[in-house]
Amino acid sequence: MFLPVTGHNGDQGSEAGRRTRALKTAGLLLAGTLVLGAGAAGWAYWHLSDNITGVDIDGALGDNRPPKPVTTPSPSAPAAPSEALNILVLGSDSRSGEDNRRLGGGDSAGARSDTAMVVHLDAGRTTATVVSIPRDTLVTRPSCPRPSGGSTRVARLAMFNSAYEVGGPVCAVKTVEAMTNVRMDHYLEIDFSGFARLVDALGGVTVTTDEDITDEDSHLRLKAGTHHLDGTRALAFARTRHGIGDGSDLGRIGLQQQLVKALLEQIAAQDLFTDPARLYRVADTVTAGLTADTGLDSLAELTRLGQSLQGLTASGVRTVMMPVVPAPSDPNRVVAEEPQARKLWESLR
Repeated sequence: MFLPVTGHNGDQGSEAGRRTRALKTAGLLLAGTLVLGAGAAGWAYWHLSDNITGVDIDGALGDNRPPKPVTTPSPSAPAAPSEALNILVLGSDSRSGEDNRRLGGGDSAGARSDTAMVVHLDAGRTTATVVSIPRDTLVTRPSCPRPSGGSTRVARLAMFNSAYEVGGPVCAVKTVEAMTNVRMDHYLEIDFSGFARLVDALGGVTVTTDEDITDEDSHLRLKAGTHHLDGTRALAFARTRHGIGDGSDLGRIGLQQQLVKALLEQIAAQDLFTDPARLYRVADTVTAGLTADTGLDSLAELTRLGQSLQGLTASGVRTVMMPVVPAPSDPNRVVAEEPQARKLWESLR
């Protein structure tokens, strides 16, 4: 339920040393991925891997997809990773489970992608681009295989987040690939309760707002100023849209960006790697709320990905939002602004 947004190249300042170490994966794989690089042994390692829900997206989509980019390793850095990666990261408003319903997952079956971002890692893993896709974007949703069999119909002028609702992770990936012509190499998802538990495991997060927030839908009420939020209130902060700005999804993205930074700062301040017991509790919380494709659905695979990002610093991360304009058919929705959106996606191939 959280994502970074437009035009920010990472935090810099007097604490750059400590923050750079903590933010090597800033804005990338979900804040919790930062704690998955520590080793675990025996049953604990197995338990953390077993927590993760896997989904075989490659098997479901087959070969009718954008091609993988061909990259050539740099002769000056032969030990560096040799291929670029694109990862679709979703936050879902799942209704499954009592915790998700209590936290506002909705009053019907199923779920939608409440937040979506495409994370592009360059071949050497020294730079990254994070592109946020507004959930209210109208798209042509392709025919997708259903988990229970059969396929969905092509739907024009469908809201982007409906792809997850009708076809789960597989349809979310296929829809992103159809609208961008960029192949998604991996998929990561966390639900409401998983995010709230992560914040609580970290002891809460501190955020600052320069205006009063009152949102009846997210049940958040905050006076302008600095606040320390527990998991439930942090989730409400991430979901707030009607209590700020023009009430659109675009306004909410700014709060989500601030929350991501607050989470990363909390992780940095606690120095979890010196406290194995607490590190395990946080990792257990993160993995329990995580769904990943079969290429990332184990602790070992997530750890290898994290290790490949050792050369990535906050200054190497560029965050943007997909260019959009109000939809001609509905002023409450948006569509991709062309040719700017097309050029952005082309830069990630």
